[in-house]
Order: sequence, then C-alpha cells, then structure tokens
Amino acid sequence: MQVRNVNLPITITGRHVSVTEAMREHAYKKVDGLHLDYPKIIEAKVLLNVEGDRHIAEIILFCANHIVIEADSTTSDMYASIDETISKIARRMRKHKTRMLKSHRPKRNKDIRHLPEAVFPDIPEEPEDEHEPVIVHQEKYKVKHLYSDEAIMDMEMNEKPFILYHDAKNDVLSIIYRRKDGEYGMVAPVQDA
Repeated sequence: MQVRNVNLPITITGRHVSVTEAMREHAYKKVDGLHLDYPKIIEAKVLLNVEGDRHIAEIILFCANHIVIEADSTTSDMYASIDETISKIARRMRKHKTRMLKSHRPKRNKDIRHLPEAVFPDIPEEPEDEHEPVIVHQEKYKVKHLYSDEAIMDMEMNEKPFILYHDAKNDVLSIIYRRKDGEYGMVAPVQDA
C-alpha cells in the first residue's frame, strides 16, 4: 500500500501571477500529502492563474497505467482554490479505486426492466425557425487506444459526458457515453463481413 509519494516530481507554474514561496510550499505540501494507494502518482503539475478577482488552481496528476486525473477550482482566494482542487482530486482518486474494486465483483443480474405504461397527451408542434446551425465550440481531442472498461474509467475521472477512443479489442473508433439512467451506452461502427 502506497502511503507516501516518494520523490514525487511536482511542477508548480503561475500564469498571470508570480508564485510566492508560501503559495509554492502550500501547493507542494497539499499534493505531496495525497496518501492514497491507487492509482500510483508518477508526476504532478499545478497551474495557478489569476484573472481579475478569480483565483484558479488546476492540478493534473499523471498516474501509473496511463491514468490522468485533473481538476480545477475557482475562488476569490488562491489557497482556498488549491484546497478545493485537492479535495476534488482526492474524490476522483477514491472513485477510480472503487471502480477498480467493483470491476472484480460478479456482475449484477441484467433482467429486462419493466416500465409502467403511460399515455402522453398530444404536444403541439412548434413552428420551425429557419436558421443554420453554428459551431460555437471547437476543441482538439486526442484519440487514445483503450479497452471499453478503460474508456469508462477515463470518462469518469475527467467527468466527461462521452469519450471517443480507438477500441484496442476491435481495432475501430468507438464512443462511450453516459445514459440518463446512469448506465453507459456504446456507439461502434458495424464490421463488414
């Protein structure tokens, strides 16, 4: 059981703020104090940023087995931002460990779920506005080679609604997404026979 991160390389960087020795020491002590036995932390990066009244602390942990855990918090005080981000990171690490432990338990019975029958009244159709869709957000996305259970863990660790990955088992691009009922769905292309 890992109770201390021995010689953990921690990089503390400031954006729009000069990092004082007190802030550096506080962030270093908090990250070094993460005493969880799984996943094993290999490297940590702490990014401190100030935008007006907003003090933003972002922490990225690079862990064993290609696990990346990241979290950020925004408050009016840098020390409070660091503390809040550390608590988020610790929560995500515990969640990851719990998910690993649950994966070794027997699966629950997957019976058909019976839903009560309901009749919905006719909903009037809204008139269509003729406007063209516009892309309002675009980001670069790195596609990783993962198995489906690894993709679910990665999605949970970063609190993403979906993940696009290259399925290492079937050698195709796939998407796993979170359904409204809390379970997961998967979209994969059909293999031509």
